[in-house]
Amino acid sequence: MFTLILVLIVIVSILLGAVVLVQNSKGGGLASGLGASNQIMGVRKTTDALEKLTWGFAITLIVLALIGNLALPHSSGTTVGKSDLDKKLESIPTPTAPKAPAGGAPTK
Repeated sequence: MFTLILVLIVIVSILLGAVVLVQNSKGGGLASGLGASNQIMGVRKTTDALEKLTWGFAITLIVLALIGNLALPHSSGTTVGKSDLDKKLESIPTPTAPKAPAGGAPTK
C-alpha cells in the first residue's frame, strides 16, 4: 500500500513540476505561444486551465503525503527506531558508587 502511494506521489510531483514550468510568471508561458486570439482555447482560458491543474496537483500531492504518512508500516518492538549508539549505551552496565569505609572519617 505504501509503495503504491509513494509511486503516486512521485508521478504527481513530476506532473506538478511540468505544469509549473509550462507557465510563465508574467502571464505568458504556453498561452503566449498560441498566436492568434481566435484559437479554440484563448489566452485567458489556457491560463485558467494551467492554474486549475497546478492547484489540483498541489492538493493531490498534499493529500497523498498525508495518506502516505498514515500508511507507513509501524512496528511495536522496543528497539525499533533506536540507533546503534542507543542500543550500545543501554547494554553498558551502570557504575555503582564506591562504598564508604566502615570506621568513619579519620582524625588528625
